[in-house]
Amino acid sequence: MGKKVFKSLLALALIFILAFSHADSALAARTGGRIGGGSFNIPSRSYSSPRSYSPGGYGGGYYPGGGGFGFPFLIPLFWGGGFGGVFSILIFIAIANFIVQSFRSSSEFSDELEYTNPTVSVAKVQVGLLAQARYLQAELNELARRADTGSPEGRAFVLQEASLALLRHPEYWVYAAAEAYQTHLQAAEAKFNQLSLAERSKFAEETLFNVNNQLRQTDVKVSPPGAEGKGKVSHELVLTEKANEYIVVTLLVAMQGKMELPEINNTEDLRQALRQIGSISSDRLMAFEVLWSPQAAGDTLTTDDMLAEYPNLKLV
Repeated sequence: MGKKVFKSLLALALIFILAFSHADSALAARTGGRIGGGSFNIPSRSYSSPRSYSPGGYGGGYYPGGGGFGFPFLIPLFWGGGFGGVFSILIFIAIANFIVQSFRSSSEFSDELEYTNPTVSVAKVQVGLLAQARYLQAELNELARRADTGSPEGRAFVLQEASLALLRHPEYWVYAAAEAYQTHLQAAEAKFNQLSLAERSKFAEETLFNVNNQLRQTDVKVSPPGAEGKGKVSHELVLTEKANEYIVVTLLVAMQGKMELPEINNTEDLRQALRQIGSISSDRLMAFEVLWSPQAAGDTLTTDDMLAEYPNLKLV
């Protein structure tokens, strides 16, 4: 009886150790890189006060020498039709002027509202690549170190370069997904942050970071030569190349205007989505982020990681 209990406890202990050691390794494997920047502020716009028009219309109203519907025009009506006819015309013109001014004010208010709270698109394109695309990790790392994320032109350049890096090697594409949301400026930042935090929460640590020209990098320790297929990150957990298979890159943008991305069902859909994202001009790009995981060399995501953290991705 005692031996059976001992064997059962031993089996449970082994299961516990294996389960938690696998979870820790998977967690440590999720190093992440992030490049981003931008602002959701719209420059203030000054409006001149609407021109005031007198009830007499353009040119000075019912006064001599004013032009337009002036006093000389009304003399024949006064003498020929009596005061009642002239008074009716005055009322008619006053009402017409009131209606015109109401439409003018409404139009200016609509223009002001459209300027201060314009339509904004928040979009995301995500690609899962085979781990053989290790060049992409190095390329994104270098881009993060030298990127100018503090200017509109610099941000558009980074987004274009990241899109091109993905477009140049479709042979490594395995999974992908795209989504786009139409909203207004007042709600756009919250939506952008929501999507960003959802992706960043999948990282155990952001080991390379460049946002609005604030650069930060965590040292990554590499195992000594001879330990082929293994890498060692700052968490000091050994990662085997055999157990890791994928790299995931996410492009997240907020831009003025409307953007509609295709539903990703094949490589052509993905190619179109990447071209759309990469071609956003600097004057329309409000904010962006390029996120990739893993960031550390030799660190990749397992099939289990992909199923658990990226269930929205489709095979392409």
